[in-house]
Amino acid sequence: MTPDGIFFKNRDVAAYRLIDILPINKMKLEDWIVISTSYNGYPVAKIIADELDAKLDIMLSRKIYSPNNEECEIAIVTETEEVVIHEELVKAFDISLDFVFSKSKYIYENELSSCVSKFRKGCNLCDLKNKNVLLIDEGLNTSLTMMACIKTAINLGAKSVSVAIPILPTASINTIESIADDLYYVKNLDHFISIDFYYDELEEISYEEIKKEKEKLNVNSM
Repeated sequence: MTPDGIFFKNRDVAAYRLIDILPINKMKLEDWIVISTSYNGYPVAKIIADELDAKLDIMLSRKIYSPNNEECEIAIVTETEEVVIHEELVKAFDISLDFVFSKSKYIYENELSSCVSKFRKGCNLCDLKNKNVLLIDEGLNTSLTMMACIKTAINLGAKSVSVAIPILPTASINTIESIADDLYYVKNLDHFISIDFYYDELEEISYEEIKKEKEKLNVNSM
């Protein structure tokens, strides 16, 4: 028996719980691209991509933190330079938009772009134009990263953008549903603590692990 508050033994269990609620049979008749929105979400995305026999990729992004609090994320910048800002926090901390955009530009040019170049070996994110995109993560602490990824997929011409999440704060549901075509989730909580609180096993996954996994997939697809 797992302790109170733990909903998933590990990411594999979370992935199969998601498969149970996804319209898998209908989706198998359509052309989908499955995209993880974080390194940690990649194992969940891979299981679902395998179930759908769909192409798998990951959308790289970086968090922008408050200048007064290095643990408080105030914005996200994705690999296509899409920036999503947590407007309430920016106003609460009296942070200027000039700071946010200059910081996002610095992070993109000095961290994210080089990471993307190494990860993709000069290639771009898989072509999303006129495709059905399913964005997946292991859970959401806030909706910032997911919102940035949704907007990126839309701007890249996706036909539809859906989101599948094992667990998320109730407060994030309306935010995501406001721009995503569909949202699928196993559990929502009014008083959300943090993603790792709800998993029995949840090891951090590194960039290098994902890079090796992607290279393996590329070799197998040749």
